[in-house]
Amino acid sequence: MRYFYILISFAFITACNTDSHRPFASVDIEDIFSDSLSIRAIAPLDQDRVWFAANNGRVGLIDHGVPKLATVKFEDSLLSFRSIAKTKNAVFVLSIANPGVLYKIDFDGKEATNMSQVYEEHGEKVFYDAMTFWNDKEGIAMGDPVDGCISVIITRDGGDTWSKLSCDVLPASNSGEAAFAASNTNIAVYKDHVWIATGGKKARVFHSKDKGIHWEVYDTPILQGGAMTGIYSIDFFDEKTGFIFGGDWDKKAFNEGNKAITRDGGKTWKLISNGEEPGFRSCVKFVPGTQGKGLIAVGSPGVSYSNDQGETWTSFSTEGFYAVSFVNDSVAFASGNKRISKLNFKFE
Repeated sequence: MRYFYILISFAFITACNTDSHRPFASVDIEDIFSDSLSIRAIAPLDQDRVWFAANNGRVGLIDHGVPKLATVKFEDSLLSFRSIAKTKNAVFVLSIANPGVLYKIDFDGKEATNMSQVYEEHGEKVFYDAMTFWNDKEGIAMGDPVDGCISVIITRDGGDTWSKLSCDVLPASNSGEAAFAASNTNIAVYKDHVWIATGGKKARVFHSKDKGIHWEVYDTPILQGGAMTGIYSIDFFDEKTGFIFGGDWDKKAFNEGNKAITRDGGKTWKLISNGEEPGFRSCVKFVPGTQGKGLIAVGSPGVSYSNDQGETWTSFSTEGFYAVSFVNDSVAFASGNKRISKLNFKFE
């Protein structure tokens, strides 16, 4: 068990009263942090503060532009983090590859008091990709298949302990099916529901309507069959309406079979704006306050938005990012190679 101390203040995500019917017009991108890091996992606290987890063992909080950083080692090795999640009283970071190590950063309401290891898993195929919470007590993380099924670990006690689900309760994975630790958005939750997206030889969506107790899996029409093809990101507006985005990492301009929508909770998916821009994107999010109409998608080729639930898209910027996370309908944070930026949206 290892500990470190960071002085912070904690705030809840705030809401914005912007008219939800106004479409986006443009976005201002303000770089707030730069370093020699690959940053694929972010968790905003409010419009001035955002947590991140990255490679080289680096975890930190950007507070009004001031970085508060820590370097985490497991034994003598620097871990690489691509998953992050937060609750009211804690922030969690989870490493990729073998071993998979999960840490909990405790809050006392104003500052982080310590960091403790709460889960550890060893194995040649261990590789965790994403993590999120339903509420302050119950959370879930997913990873690549081990022993014939995707890896799923769940906490029911606020993150103090985590248990791995048996393959007896999960649908079997296909040969060559895995997930991409590209943006910490392979998982989407809404109320008691959770959806997990995969890629590679098969691009499917795993679904549980009871917080991981019972599972089913659905096929999708997303591009699949290659090592770097499939679903890279999934998000749901409500229990029925969801969106998946991805494509081919090796052919980022290719725009066929890379985005799809569901209106029945994930049972069936329909390709949308097929053969039209944008191409590959590693993260997609419904925009808060737009009644499920607004979408933002980011990737290394740039930032795109839709005001009509994915029917048409417009490019905001060719600046590359891996992940995006909203504070409200006007402010988001985006992370990428060597940078974290604040996105301020303007409306027509």
